[in-house]
Amino acid sequence: MRFSSTDTYIATEDLMVAVNASVTLERPLLIKGEPGTGKTVLAHEIAASLKLPLLTWHIKSTTRAQHGLYEYDAVSRLRDSQLGDAKVKDIGNYIRKGRLWEAFESAPGRTVLLIDEIDKADIEFPNDLLLELDRMEFYVYETGVTIRAKNRPIVIITSNNEKELPDAFLRRCFFHYIRFPDRETMERIVAVHFPDVKKLLVREALNVFFELREIQGLKKRPSTSELLDWIKLLVADDLPIEALRAKDVKTALPPLYGALLKNEQDVHMLERLAFLSRREGR
Repeated sequence: MRFSSTDTYIATEDLMVAVNASVTLERPLLIKGEPGTGKTVLAHEIAASLKLPLLTWHIKSTTRAQHGLYEYDAVSRLRDSQLGDAKVKDIGNYIRKGRLWEAFESAPGRTVLLIDEIDKADIEFPNDLLLELDRMEFYVYETGVTIRAKNRPIVIITSNNEKELPDAFLRRCFFHYIRFPDRETMERIVAVHFPDVKKLLVREALNVFFELREIQGLKKRPSTSELLDWIKLLVADDLPIEALRAKDVKTALPPLYGALLKNEQDVHMLERLAFLSRREGR
């Protein structure tokens, strides 16, 4: 059981090593990296590569660790008891399984569990999961039953570095930082998504894209996902290569720039650079 690139995902050698090391060690894989570098998509591709089912737990600011285990609906049980419903005799009818519980019960084999954007939750959230991720079991107080993993899931955890994660949690993970793809890797990524696109168009688009990323002071540099959106628009609009060739992003905004630039500060900065360049060229 070894992870490698798929038909829709280009994995670098160091990323494949990290994923396979995590699987071998049976430790959660903590993935960090610049937004848009494919952290969330990675879990989907691991599941596809290893031919395993995928469960996704999207973390919000209000998410608690307990939500991943189970939730007891005491309000519904109280209402049903007042109505004389017979199902109140079985408390299990009011317990909703969380994603961890579902992953623990996966059968006949392992499953991939994605805990997405763990840094969005309260700082105590990762620590509250330490025991469950270590022992792969938890206790249901309402029923007095201990739930143990039938098959240890492959746990992928993503973080956008919005807040620091506790050291005790980090010690239990295998860590990998996805570096932003170099030009050669980016060409391979584009080829996977747009196999029939003209190579000249890709080359000129990448020239504009990487020049844009090098501009100092951008609030948000365009990412891989934004490049793919941009190329999709270029192809859909059938823009001529001349519209991109020799395009200096410091002197003119690229066509369909709304796919690359995501806030008004960056647009205004490039417009100002273009204005000053034209002024100096007079």
